[in-house]
Amino acid sequence: MIEKNDIICAVTDAIGSNGEGIIRHEGITFFVPACLPGEKVRFRVLKLKGNVGYGKAEEIITPAEERVRERCPVFLKCGGCCLQHLEYNAQLVHKAGIVKEALRKIGGINVQVPQAHKSDLPYGYRNKLQIPVGVDKEGNAVIGFYAEHSHRIVPISACAIHPEWSERLIAVIKRYMKECAVKGYDEEKGTGALRHIVAREIGGKYIVTLVSAKKNLPNLPYLIGLLSEVFSSFTLYINFNAENTNVILGKEFQLVHGTGIFEAEEQGIRYEAGPSTFLQVNENVRGKLYRDALKTVCADGDEVVIDAYSGGGLLTAMLAKKAKRVYGIELEEEASRCADSLKEKNRLTNMTNICGRVEEKLPAVLEKERGEKLRLILDPPRAGIARSVLEALLASGIEKLTLISCNPATLARDLGILTGRLVEKEGELVKNPAYAALGSDVTLPGYYAIEKIQPYDMFPQTKHVETLVCLVRKTD
Repeated sequence: MIEKNDIICAVTDAIGSNGEGIIRHEGITFFVPACLPGEKVRFRVLKLKGNVGYGKAEEIITPAEERVRERCPVFLKCGGCCLQHLEYNAQLVHKAGIVKEALRKIGGINVQVPQAHKSDLPYGYRNKLQIPVGVDKEGNAVIGFYAEHSHRIVPISACAIHPEWSERLIAVIKRYMKECAVKGYDEEKGTGALRHIVAREIGGKYIVTLVSAKKNLPNLPYLIGLLSEVFSSFTLYINFNAENTNVILGKEFQLVHGTGIFEAEEQGIRYEAGPSTFLQVNENVRGKLYRDALKTVCADGDEVVIDAYSGGGLLTAMLAKKAKRVYGIELEEEASRCADSLKEKNRLTNMTNICGRVEEKLPAVLEKERGEKLRLILDPPRAGIARSVLEALLASGIEKLTLISCNPATLARDLGILTGRLVEKEGELVKNPAYAALGSDVTLPGYYAIEKIQPYDMFPQTKHVETLVCLVRKTD
């Protein structure tokens, strides 16, 4: 009988969706981080729950050919990267497998998924740093990333998936806190000042935001001087957030140095970036994803496009350059205002931004544009597309849909509904019995068939993957 702290030797079967090795031994499925398929591993049992166990690798007895040396000294301690031990091309294959398996298990869809499009920078690709500041057990300030499933901060001085400038910034903030007696924020006690450092690089310029539980941080001119030594062009904000919350930014910003915003351009769209602007952090992969999305949505230029869950409107504006008319629907007011600014700055008279829930605003737009060559692109949050929106799409008769997803599980669920593989029965989603005798390439009339599916490695070294899916309505 297997018990906690037992040492087991076994062979890894697969990599799980969270990057851990999956080892099956004596009827128990173990999840052991940093193990690769085919590797013989000696691991310690940390936890058992029924026929599921969790372990820690003590020794990799026979390493896989795809194994590489991790670059980060806190690999597996920090909750960020979980695939640094896997050669990069193998990561791309693995992420395609994650998408394919989610579609099969959750959505009842069997489809070939190509290797994920790579990031030209497997390391140092993030143009944004968002790092917590806190205290250790002795009350000393600590800057680092959270351990997995925890708010315990793992101290760092640099991060392999961030560019070199982030290391300079962390060093400056550490020096400022030490020399000016600035306390890190203690979540448990609600004491201290500095909670987060948020910074973004845009075209060689930097927007730095210090999130503080106190409105008045000491000796800011000294901090500005330190930053001036390492950055030639930067803006500094203080963001006030005294709430007991996991939300990083508060509503109140104070500009203490610089112009406040920087201008940039992407695929012909000029935009402004400020301290709370949302942009995908990997510019290289973002460009690939957006270019491919534009090709699928605006093939002829006479399309009326609805961009659901449109965020700050960057993709909406790109669509407006190519389409007859474009509607962006976004719940967050600040993001919708940003989209309005994009519209004005780029003189996009064919772009309309609507602030509200997609499930509430979409029906009116569909009715208004009835008879037009409608195309819909949806880029929902991790929770996926609202059920009422999926039902509206199935009833709409729109010929082509494009989905962008950051969560393979909810993507699989949503595609299962749109393709008709999943139907509701007694309040639950179940496999559609009508497909039982049909081939995997058959789609029933009134549902959508998958025309193209392509993963993108927006976040190398991590478990995350973005996916673009093109759907075509089956009419007969």
